[in-house]
Amino acid sequence: MVFYGYAFKQLNIPDIRGYMKKSRIAAIDIGSNSIRCIIAEASKDGKFKILDDEKATVRLGERLAMTGVISEEASNRAIEAIRRFQKLLYGLNVEAVEAVATSAVRTAANGKELIATLSKELGHEIRIISGEEEAELTAASSLANFDMYGKRYAMIDIGGGSVEIVTAYGNHVEEYYSLDLGAVVMTDRFLKNDPISEGELRKLRGYIRGSLKNTFTGKKISVDSLIGSGGTLTALGCMAMQMRKENYVSIHGSEVLHAEVVHLLAMLIHRDLKGRCSVPGLNQDRADIIVAGVVMIDELMRFFEANRVLINERGIREGLLIRAMKRLGLTTEASTPPSWRDAIIEFALSCHVDVQHATHVAGTALTIFDALVLPFSLKPIERKLLEAAAILHDSGYFISYNSHHKHSYHLIRHADLFGFSPRERELIAQIARYHRKSIPKRKHIAFQSLKEKDQVTVARLGGILRLADGLDRRRNGLVQSTDCQFGGTTVTINLVAAEDVSVEIFGANAKKDLFEKTFGCVAVFTTS
Repeated sequence: MVFYGYAFKQLNIPDIRGYMKKSRIAAIDIGSNSIRCIIAEASKDGKFKILDDEKATVRLGERLAMTGVISEEASNRAIEAIRRFQKLLYGLNVEAVEAVATSAVRTAANGKELIATLSKELGHEIRIISGEEEAELTAASSLANFDMYGKRYAMIDIGGGSVEIVTAYGNHVEEYYSLDLGAVVMTDRFLKNDPISEGELRKLRGYIRGSLKNTFTGKKISVDSLIGSGGTLTALGCMAMQMRKENYVSIHGSEVLHAEVVHLLAMLIHRDLKGRCSVPGLNQDRADIIVAGVVMIDELMRFFEANRVLINERGIREGLLIRAMKRLGLTTEASTPPSWRDAIIEFALSCHVDVQHATHVAGTALTIFDALVLPFSLKPIERKLLEAAAILHDSGYFISYNSHHKHSYHLIRHADLFGFSPRERELIAQIARYHRKSIPKRKHIAFQSLKEKDQVTVARLGGILRLADGLDRRRNGLVQSTDCQFGGTTVTINLVAAEDVSVEIFGANAKKDLFEKTFGCVAVFTTS
């Protein structure tokens, strides 16, 4: 095959015809507040890569509670958005489209008429789905993104017109619920003053509490946490990140505590619309409906006695993509999310990491870690972070050997690693970054931006990884096993090997600086 005059075989470039076989699919969610279009490229192994993600704030649900119809202005905004999306689908050669309309269109007297027009403009059927189906799509996305094994939790999606709630235990979904308590509808119905009055807020809370009690009659459900999707939840995650002065790549998978929800809500309530528009992390398009949305989150957390909400940045649109992939035979109903370790190995392989070396270093690092758990009060989550960083520490080779520790940092922090929050991904990236070359310094901006306790974690685990990597200097696993003993001011590491490992001991001595500095002890190596 020839491309721009060059033969692929001659240049040793893969034939791109194999890549063309990947299916391009799109998911369109026509909600009460916005219309979202996400386009992805799906492969036969059941995975997909996002190519485009477009949003149009059309407010189909504005004044709907009062008039019963979608306004002409909102309809025109929706038609304009769908025309733009249709051009995207055509330009990106999309072959399968899952398009749905939710709460506003379900309840509006002219909803079916509008959807007929939008379907014609799009060139694909748009289905009006039930609240239960919305909840099913929410659950499909959450189950694909979060490891909740052994936990009772609830998945929620707060839209402009409705709120979907799914209760579950582990991967077992229990019940689906849909309530007409969306942020746009509740704002139109209860919050008319600017700033919002105490009386309005009291009536809104009372209505939400009454709706929840009526829905869950006789049921007392306490959950470990909520998994939340929809614009209100992503806005909450962004505001919480800004409030903490954090700078992670995304909010997907981040945790917001109930105390933080209460704090943010108190701040939002006491501001007028102009003041809310200036809140860090809050999109101005959502400033007028954010209070109703956050009140909803607060009431749900109180009702379910949940102390935290995990942010699912994907939600219904990803559920639609998963459905489209099943329809195309690219995945099955039985598909389950990977374990966090599987996800780490998969990413390592995608970066062409020498997995034999990486897992050997991980094993050595964990042996050293385990010997230090009691004297330094190390935590189980730190062991998980260390293992992940050890497996991925050389991922930067994918870009270049030179400065590959820095390349590893950037690749890991931008990776979509199942089972890890944005903070944990950042810590893994920084631990891997310090496996070679310089130790943390004041001029290292990323390290200095971490909270003090996280700096300690990175220094400790980075020191262990650095040492373990030195002990496999020739990358052939000559050190068969290690026995680590902590003796107050000395850590003695006995190396079991079938042949001479002087090179490995030299490598470890050259890289023990961070370990000795952060643990305040001397590392000594013996052989047997």
